[in-house]
Amino acid sequence: MASISDKTSPPPLLHQPSALEAFGRWLRQPGFLTATPILLLFLAGFVGPLVIVLGFSFVPERTFGFHGDWTVDNYVHIISESYYISFLWSFGLATATVACCLLISYPVSYGLAKVFGRWAAPIMLLLVIPLFVSENVRLFGWYLLLLKGGGIFAGSVKYLFGLDTGTLLYSNGTTLLGMVYVYLPYTLFPTTLGLSLVPKDQIDAAGDLGANRWQVFREVELPIAMPGILIGSLLTFVLAVGAISEAKVLGGANIVVISHAIQHEFTYAQNWPLGSSISMFAIVITGILVIYVMRRLDLDRLLGRR
Repeated sequence: MASISDKTSPPPLLHQPSALEAFGRWLRQPGFLTATPILLLFLAGFVGPLVIVLGFSFVPERTFGFHGDWTVDNYVHIISESYYISFLWSFGLATATVACCLLISYPVSYGLAKVFGRWAAPIMLLLVIPLFVSENVRLFGWYLLLLKGGGIFAGSVKYLFGLDTGTLLYSNGTTLLGMVYVYLPYTLFPTTLGLSLVPKDQIDAAGDLGANRWQVFREVELPIAMPGILIGSLLTFVLAVGAISEAKVLGGANIVVISHAIQHEFTYAQNWPLGSSISMFAIVITGILVIYVMRRLDLDRLLGRR
């Protein structure tokens, strides 16, 4: 018989996996193994080139390799020279493009989501078809339409009315027209999706409670559709900031956007470090603006999380 002094042995301690073991288990999960090819493709196709561009932005001008002393002279050159004009052109045109696309997209999207019924699909197809044609081909169509003298518009007006209209090319308005034409679908489709999610019973309930059309729009439709509108606006803005074909084809030499300046440094000037620094500058500014807008608009409230 065991004596009173005998003590019960404590239960064996459970093995606590180390951080390295836990990380190894996480790497062996089926989800991670399945996603590994996509992750490697992302690292090689997106992160890798971005790191290379970032590295080139800190080497001396007209250097074609990672040798020599690291420097920030390229960024000083951007600030001291007139590149700010190109930044203003790019961000100004992108903002105007988003505003124009929203003004056009909302009524069209409302019709597609709420009014057109069985005709919505054919109309949507007509809006999608131009996306299958190269952007440059479509822009040169506008170029031929607006060309001075031999353009379709000028020739038709002169033939019908005997008037010389001059040229509408190489102006701010024409460049903005081309950007709105190219990037309108990127605002239209997310906005249509957002408006299609607005329940009709909520609109009817608001009307039964005495809300007028403006109150229904402000208190019911707009908050529910806002995620789609926001996604479309941000997508259009980011794409429009990097636009180059519209300014070169329709704006000529009068408008030099930041993407044009980047292309010039990488090709004609053969100044890869300066082109890289301009690229990184544009990426950082665009990212800061997008993050600021997303924080100010309170996505959690818009998406109904609180």
